[in-house]
Amino acid sequence: MSEQHHQSDKDPVSGVNTTGHEWDGLKELNNPAPRWWLIVFLITVVWAIGYWVVYPAWPTLSGHTQGLWAWTQFKQLDEQRQEIAARQNTIAPRFDDASLEDIVKDPELQAFARAGGAVAFRNYCAACHGSGGAGGPGYPNLNDDSWIWGGKLDQIYATIAHGIRAHDDPETRQSEMMAFGKDGLLSAQDIGTVADYVLSLSGKNETPLPDAAKTKGAEIFAANCAACHGEAGQGNIDLGAPALNDALWLYADTREAIVAQINKPKHGVMPAWGKRLDERTLKQLTIYVHTLGGGQE
Repeated sequence: MSEQHHQSDKDPVSGVNTTGHEWDGLKELNNPAPRWWLIVFLITVVWAIGYWVVYPAWPTLSGHTQGLWAWTQFKQLDEQRQEIAARQNTIAPRFDDASLEDIVKDPELQAFARAGGAVAFRNYCAACHGSGGAGGPGYPNLNDDSWIWGGKLDQIYATIAHGIRAHDDPETRQSEMMAFGKDGLLSAQDIGTVADYVLSLSGKNETPLPDAAKTKGAEIFAANCAACHGEAGQGNIDLGAPALNDALWLYADTREAIVAQINKPKHGVMPAWGKRLDERTLKQLTIYVHTLGGGQE
């Protein structure tokens, strides 16, 4: 399309003067802007002038105009911090004196715990357990109801405070699975047999186990594994022995991974946060983890 310039004239159809611009035979009418548009424009102009007067707006040689209200984001942030500090000073002493059981029964204390616990979790726990507590291979999922060391408030607190296999805390959670293959306690054939049996406890076998293999696997399991993991593979929180009869696995649910764990087990470590965090933060973390979805009564 090409533009041509002509003298303005009156459009014969609408009776409106043209601007003198024409594009391929189409002439531009010289219609005024809609009144509503002009009104809105004037309102924005007045609003802008008012904004310049009230708020900091224009740069000057010495900084900027302060405005009648002398408002800044820094002042707003400081006011919000003071408000938060005032609320904390009001509720914190009551929170510090309350037991974990009392906190979960008090909506205000629980909200205080969850708010602080969420921040602490992102700072100290999310790197291993994930931002939402979903965990990963070797890092327990905190959203389910399968707890290696128990999901009650006092059990979660003990785990957080004293850690798992933490070298710097004598009260740390401590358990180790024997290296049945590395130490020659079971043959490679027996390890494979009991691995198949363990898979069958949670229905993870691709094909059902033959009766003979299931019987042999059950015998090996009863003699070597049931003392910690339970006769039915239900686990034992007192020993930190994971349940083997559900669909939740700490490392992996493949036969190869189970064989590797039986042969030379992995032993994860969690820091003893009681030596790093104050009592209030420990309680907040306990409440927060308990309310992620898998906490037990």
